[in-house]
Amino acid sequence: MDIDGVNDVQILDPELLQLPGLSPVSLKANLHIAEELFSQWLSLPETGRLVKSLIDDTKSSTPVSVSKNCTSLNVACGSALPSVFLNSGTPPLSPRGTPGSPRFSRQKTSPSSLQSPLKSVREPKRPLIPQFYFQHGRPPAKELKEQCISMVDHFCSNYIDGLHIDEFKSITKEVCKLPSFLSSILFRKIDTNGTGIVTRDAFIKYWVDGHMLAMDVASQIYNILRQPGCKYLRQADFKPVLEELLTSHPGLEFLRNTPEFQERYAETVIYRIFYYINRSGTGCITLRELKRGNLIAAMQQVDEEDDINKVIRYFSYEHFYVIYCRFWELDGDHDFLIDKENLIKYGNHALTYRIVDRIFSQVPRKFMSKVEGKMSYEDFAYFILAEEDKSSEPSLEYWFKCIDLDGDGVITPNEMQFFYEEQLHRMECITQEPVLFEDILCQIFDMIKPEKENCITIQDLKASKLSGNIFNILFNLNKFMAFETRDPFLIRQERENPTLTEWDRFAQREYVRLSMEEDVEEVSNGSADVWDEPLESPF
Repeated sequence: MDIDGVNDVQILDPELLQLPGLSPVSLKANLHIAEELFSQWLSLPETGRLVKSLIDDTKSSTPVSVSKNCTSLNVACGSALPSVFLNSGTPPLSPRGTPGSPRFSRQKTSPSSLQSPLKSVREPKRPLIPQFYFQHGRPPAKELKEQCISMVDHFCSNYIDGLHIDEFKSITKEVCKLPSFLSSILFRKIDTNGTGIVTRDAFIKYWVDGHMLAMDVASQIYNILRQPGCKYLRQADFKPVLEELLTSHPGLEFLRNTPEFQERYAETVIYRIFYYINRSGTGCITLRELKRGNLIAAMQQVDEEDDINKVIRYFSYEHFYVIYCRFWELDGDHDFLIDKENLIKYGNHALTYRIVDRIFSQVPRKFMSKVEGKMSYEDFAYFILAEEDKSSEPSLEYWFKCIDLDGDGVITPNEMQFFYEEQLHRMECITQEPVLFEDILCQIFDMIKPEKENCITIQDLKASKLSGNIFNILFNLNKFMAFETRDPFLIRQERENPTLTEWDRFAQREYVRLSMEEDVEEVSNGSADVWDEPLESPF
């Protein structure tokens, strides 16, 4: 039914009547005149017949022809209209067909012609948002894809049947732009059936069609190393990387005849990686953690650098040598486990008994050792990295847990005094002038400047560059005394190499010391062959 037609008949807008006798403004100002006109029109017999016919048509579902009825009504009842209508002839009741009509822009449309009455209103065009999520990774750009395929065709032109694992290294390095020691892992990732050959099509399917080409380097390495279905990297996932590095890197060639030290080196590198990268401490490195760390940059550097010791992040052999030798010095029975009495000797008895007890209570980190009361080599690696570089965030978190006795997330003066009491007693035993705790407490708060008074949070420590000294004051006497005397040697070292961390400087000093001790031992235990060599005349 054309409801709009009924509405047009029943409602007369004074503005649309266009009466010459009365202006629209006058009608609006005098509404009773419009009401009188409408009542007189509604009382006409022709109006009643029109309304009745419209109602009957509606009940019988007959299409309503309002314009026809309205026309006949206007002609029939023209004489009955007031004189105000006769002055200008018979006006149209519903002038909605004329584009210039004042109602044309406001006309209603029959629901039968449109599904929504709002469709006639032009809606603002919504901006097209490009796709930003791809379930299987963003597909590579056409130019990048064509360039990659062209390079693969070039490398595979001489290997029609496919590439063997040794020949595949050029693909890893030149096409994938990845470190060469990831070649064998990538090869096995593509050669799932173990055929020993990777064809051109197999590589294209994995690298290009699998959207690996469009990923960043961290995501590429993450997907290559992780096991199928896993959303993290475990320590075991890094072992093939270290095995390949040990067999291919020229800086580690001297270890090929000592497989036991190859294994220890690989373990130490992995421990260092997880210490710095796995900030959650779960033993599983996520993609987010991998991207936030500097491991990818270190892997790329070690692939370009022939001297492994110049890569001080994670891969330095000298750093491994220091960690392993310090552990071996403490492990008196060489069962590869150390206890409290062994650890208390660390750094020439630098640590207090109370802090050693907290370490063995496994508060800062649960031991990986399966023997109760014993610390494994992995546990010691975490300890020495935390002890010798208290400026790093992993170290701050490690020692914060030790000092926070009640585990409420803040360090209070009472907790600090508990650890400092033993320091004070040790200073008295060595006839060192003791420093009262009240003075120490003021010094600590001046250095840290915590947000809340009389308590220190982990955020306060991370915001200060002097946080490491707080822990030295509380439980490491040797470093506390060095801090109080402002050792000029250490100050000069820091100024000469400002980019080195505390751990880097410590490892550098220790390696020199350990190598000199080894040289002296070799000279003192010199073989008879050396001493029995005849002296030849230079002339």
